[in-house]
Amino acid sequence: MPEHTFILNGERVTVDIEDDVRLLWVLRDVLGVTGPKYGCGLGVCQACTSHLNGRAFTPCCVPVGELAPGDEVTTIEGLPATVGAELHPMQEAWLEFDVAQCGYCQPGQIMAAVAKVRQAREAGREIGEADLDEIRNICRCGTYHRIREAITAAAKRY
Repeated sequence: MPEHTFILNGERVTVDIEDDVRLLWVLRDVLGVTGPKYGCGLGVCQACTSHLNGRAFTPCCVPVGELAPGDEVTTIEGLPATVGAELHPMQEAWLEFDVAQCGYCQPGQIMAAVAKVRQAREAGREIGEADLDEIRNICRCGTYHRIREAITAAAKRY
């Protein structure tokens, strides 16, 4: 089988697996990184949202063969290290605003929120209501109001 090398949460990893295996399965089943959740396998629910080179993406839709050795994948497990803290400010806000109910979608929600804040800042502005509307992660518990509050609060902290 072919070998695939990439950077996962700051560490270079190599897996021996077929090119067409979706990255979500490589993360969860091969590397034991279970933060990204399986929801739909089609990129619709976005429960598996992680970052690829700093941008939000759904690893359920990306074959491992598409990754280059220099590609950086960050999952919820590696998010705190991006700010050199025990928790990322977005995770702290999630706790403060008591966002999670069942918690299943929360890793993907947080990763999407961090990417959206980064995208707004790169455009030279703070995150606004239109940005929040673009976050399409599904939460079956319906905590969208608290999610939006937490994102807005966290964006002011870092």
